[in-house]
Amino acid sequence: MASGIKDKVAIIGMGCTRFGERWNDGPEELMVEAFQECIQDAGIDKKEIQAAWLGTCFDEVMVGKSALSASMALRLPNISVTRVENFCASGTEAFRGAVYAVASGACDIALAIGVEKLKDIGYGGLPEFSTAIGTTNALWFPNLTAPGGFAMLASGYAAKYGLDIMDVKRAMAHVSVKSHANGARNAKAHLQKPVTEDQVMNSPMIAFPLGLFDCCGVSDGSACAIVTTPEIAKSLGKKDIISVKALQLALSNGTEIGYKWDGAHFTTTTKASKAAYEEAGIKNPREEISMMEVHDCFSITELVTMEDLHISERGKAPKDIMDGFYDLNGKVPCQPDGGLKCFGHPIGASGLRMLYEMYNQLLGRAGDRQIKDPKYGLTHNLGGFPMMNVCSIAIIGRYGA
Repeated sequence: MASGIKDKVAIIGMGCTRFGERWNDGPEELMVEAFQECIQDAGIDKKEIQAAWLGTCFDEVMVGKSALSASMALRLPNISVTRVENFCASGTEAFRGAVYAVASGACDIALAIGVEKLKDIGYGGLPEFSTAIGTTNALWFPNLTAPGGFAMLASGYAAKYGLDIMDVKRAMAHVSVKSHANGARNAKAHLQKPVTEDQVMNSPMIAFPLGLFDCCGVSDGSACAIVTTPEIAKSLGKKDIISVKALQLALSNGTEIGYKWDGAHFTTTTKASKAAYEEAGIKNPREEISMMEVHDCFSITELVTMEDLHISERGKAPKDIMDGFYDLNGKVPCQPDGGLKCFGHPIGASGLRMLYEMYNQLLGRAGDRQIKDPKYGLTHNLGGFPMMNVCSIAIIGRYGA
């Protein structure tokens, strides 16, 4: 019977570029920048890496259809390198490939790297989406936009729980204010300027109730991880070993589009998080999860996700948010590095960037963003739309904890 991967794989090194408008760097330079930090952190030679996975999503003009871009940019030693994509979960998919390879015994040391170079395409948000979702799905919503789809989630949430939409909007504003405050403490973040609740509430309307400051932009950037077994990590002299506790993925199956969905939650996140907690041995996530990086493509996404992750009770996330439960000094800090909203969102790198923050927090390396004595860090990606999406959940923590 399957037993999961808890404590079977250790992270021995991670790296991440500065995210932002990196006009002078191509994807190759970004990958090299992240990899140099990662390999130095791991304390190994490049020739010891036996397999690698590359995560990208939209950026085929830059990196192409294969994984050659990573193999050549990093001068990997003629090893297996696989390119994966799964919408905004692409970076976590690369991590999953490397982790499963080590857990299965297929290799001893593996690399996961994600990259995206999106600012050069000229879009303020994601590129044109119809070719990414397939022709059949495009027939369901030919004119759907990402802000429009997630704005409907906000309206559906308010309607389901009988809440004033402006109260929901104010809680969404606090989500953005919190992320900007954290991003202002992060030298690698794309956006490093604090904002006020009034600024968010009065920002230009994009799709009611989502204003400009409720929406994350896109960025250029790369992040990576090197994983191995805990035994090899110990042999390398690693003292504070960070291990993978759970990795779960859930995809929509079409029922949310057609029927059996209230328009006020993410079915995939609800199911993937339950499976992840079971794999990690977590019984009470509100008490046991120390910190989170979640997919705040829009502020309403983060708000609803707090309930789908079984941290806030249904209909109670706005209260927890306004009470500061998810602030940096709160019970379960969310987006301590600024999140997608402020660290940035180079799609193929985002999942690994989230893990990079959790990893550094667990090792006490987060500077003035440091959370006191964290035990478990959770990351969450959501690619697609509320009614049709890919969700990935990862949980990491101290080995043996």
